[in-house]
Amino acid sequence: MTWYGAAGRTPLGESDAPPGRLRDGRAPDDLSLVLAQSVVNAIGAVGGQAGGVYLRSSTPGLLRLAVMAGLPGQLFRPWWRMHVNRPFPVAEAFRTGSPVYLSDAEDAMRRFPQLMAGLPFPFGSLYVPVRRGREPVGVLVVLRAATGHEPVPPDDRHRLQHIAEELGAGLAGLADAGTCLEWEEEPLPVQLPAESSPPVRIGRFDWNLDTGAVEADDDLGAILGAGPGRFPGTIQALAARLAPEDVYGLWALARQAAGSGGPVVRRMRLRGPDGRSHLLEVSGRRADDAGPGGHLTGFLVDLGIGPVVPEAADRLPRGIFSLDRFGRITYLNRLAETMLGRARTELVGRVFWEVLPGFANPAYEDHYRAAMISDAPVHFLARRDPPPWLSISLYPGHDGLTAVLTPTDEPAYAPDSVVSPGLGLGSPADRSAALYRPVALAIALTEAVTARQVSRVVTEELLPAFGGRQLAIYLLKEGHLYLEWETGFPQGFLDRFDAVGLDARIPGVETLTTGRPIFFESMQRLAAAYPGIPMDTDIGARAFLPLIASGRHVGSCILGFGRPRGFSPEERTVLTALAGLIAQALERAQRYDAEAALARGLQDALLPHRLPVLRGIVTEGRYLAGTQGMDVGGDWYDVIETGGGLALVIGDVQGHGVAAAATMGQLRSAVRAFALSGHDPQEVMSGTNRLLIDLDTGQFASCCYIVMDPATGRTHAVRAGHPQPVMRRPDGTVEVMELPGGIVLGIDAEASYPVTELLLDPGAMLALYTDGLVEQAGIDIDIGVERLRGTIAALGAVPLAETADHVIRRARQASDRPDDIALLLAARWTGQDGETAG
Repeated sequence: MTWYGAAGRTPLGESDAPPGRLRDGRAPDDLSLVLAQSVVNAIGAVGGQAGGVYLRSSTPGLLRLAVMAGLPGQLFRPWWRMHVNRPFPVAEAFRTGSPVYLSDAEDAMRRFPQLMAGLPFPFGSLYVPVRRGREPVGVLVVLRAATGHEPVPPDDRHRLQHIAEELGAGLAGLADAGTCLEWEEEPLPVQLPAESSPPVRIGRFDWNLDTGAVEADDDLGAILGAGPGRFPGTIQALAARLAPEDVYGLWALARQAAGSGGPVVRRMRLRGPDGRSHLLEVSGRRADDAGPGGHLTGFLVDLGIGPVVPEAADRLPRGIFSLDRFGRITYLNRLAETMLGRARTELVGRVFWEVLPGFANPAYEDHYRAAMISDAPVHFLARRDPPPWLSISLYPGHDGLTAVLTPTDEPAYAPDSVVSPGLGLGSPADRSAALYRPVALAIALTEAVTARQVSRVVTEELLPAFGGRQLAIYLLKEGHLYLEWETGFPQGFLDRFDAVGLDARIPGVETLTTGRPIFFESMQRLAAAYPGIPMDTDIGARAFLPLIASGRHVGSCILGFGRPRGFSPEERTVLTALAGLIAQALERAQRYDAEAALARGLQDALLPHRLPVLRGIVTEGRYLAGTQGMDVGGDWYDVIETGGGLALVIGDVQGHGVAAAATMGQLRSAVRAFALSGHDPQEVMSGTNRLLIDLDTGQFASCCYIVMDPATGRTHAVRAGHPQPVMRRPDGTVEVMELPGGIVLGIDAEASYPVTELLLDPGAMLALYTDGLVEQAGIDIDIGVERLRGTIAALGAVPLAETADHVIRRARQASDRPDDIALLLAARWTGQDGETAG
């Protein structure tokens, strides 16, 4: 196995070694070795071309690519980071804990269109979660040739899952030994083992020219097709295994050596019994008695097929070169040297698109990626300076790519003035990129519902597509442009442009008021057009795009580039179209934000702002909104002083949005009305159930209602399809209660709800919660409940507010919370003097 640096140029351990992995020539650390070996095994087990392992990072919800095998890292930089809530197979495998198998592009497009928008190539891919025990820590990924419409075979699934289990066990052992399993660095590139080829072998012999006897070692016999110890030992036996023309050449060489007056060394090519070419080198001296005799000694080298390929390739009328899986040039024929304008010595061993900048065009990268991960040839045209253009064909294989170069005329669609840097849309490669980039952005924007989410999608999709480094989005509010999002600009630089009026003469305003995009190839041109405008230190190009949706002004978008560059007519058209998509998404997000603010206000008004204080019982409530979609939920809690004691209520209306919040408000009011009217717990629950059915909202709800007597601790509990409460006893033991209950509210008007009577001892605590606290996709809810029980047990007898804060703090660490969370804690006082539990 060979280890290379992140750019694929030097072995790890040299100057570009990632910090903390390989330094000063030391061996790779255990984590790197375990990951690399698992990836290599997985790729080999299912016949893949490439693969990798994603691990968690210290950023909650963010996965990082830790190891990449068989692919050039720089070409796949956009996929180095993956958030677990994104619609990609890596994220789904981690989030759900279930493998994802995609047999071909059609399967992937149906299930993960955003993946195929970025990698629209024919390939299959397999994603298996890696666990440390029950805890997900990463995802094992293998890319391979598409299997057509056939599903991934069960044997391949089992093999890959077995390797993922072994990797999980290995990572668990490393973690137990103190190794951190969070990955913060660039992925470690790993070279895949080459496919088998004939080895280089050397056989030695001594030929007595007087007797004709030949003494040969076993290696010579093996090269010539004889088993160990079975070579007959005569020159006739040697000659019998050679082609006739090679036999005569061998005798001529022997006569020349024997007749020489001094030492002689001669070489020739012989063809072995399998047809492959071998190198024969002999050396000899004539005998001292001046007779015809003497000895020839020499060796026969089996060179495999190596020397034959360069000789044949040099004769072809096309330029040919080969790349390994990291994009390093491994061979060029003579014509390729001429076409590329560089000598072999300057190119071999170097990364193709680094040593030949003209081929580093971002549009061409899609073709390199296609060849690296698909099993089909890729053809495209590339602009060369000076002309002619080149037709390039890439033929992929296990160990790399073979490229064929053919000069061609400039295509009819090429623009008159072509700018080399950036994304020039004159070639088929450029047009291919322009075709699916808007699709990728459009698909991603459908997943974003808030202005911040839209801005994040634009950063992740638009900047990489055009090689941009900076992005700023301004939104129009009450005649002024307010900075909504920025990335890449010097800190504080854009503050002076925040809240500017539409009468300001700056390009960000004028692009919106005129409705025309404005492009500057360099900052010098921007300064000339707008003298006196503050400039940052960057000298790159700028694009100012109006964000207009259906004739309505939304804002403006600024794209910044790290170097001067031109914008072709096609590229300006694409950017303008993308700006329209962004504007529509932002307008939709602004409406959604307004509706969400209204719903949040409604929900906040319905939740209690202060819980009643009653001697003998202390309570604490907490609420945490979900993160997916930013919809309000129907979760609520309440504490009610009744004639029979203190009532604890917690409930959850099915669904999200304003309708769920409104139904929650009605149920909360109903429970409170029934409780204050003196109804017992069963009547409260039954009456609320019938009310929800009468409202005919089409929704159902779960609920738990508990009434406690502060003086005696006597407690009555009733449950309607709600998660079981958790109790911490005075001695510190914590258990999940087993309260019998009825079905959820809103289903059956005749449903019954049994009441459980229990005694709450002084110092005991009850925890009521909604399922958002304990549910996780792909994991049994009982595991989440057990995790909550363990958290409360580990805290011990701390103040109730500290317990509530700690539980919610742990829940907030999960960046992917599809549901809201409500938590209500209640504990009895431990003494008559008012000392509280904990």
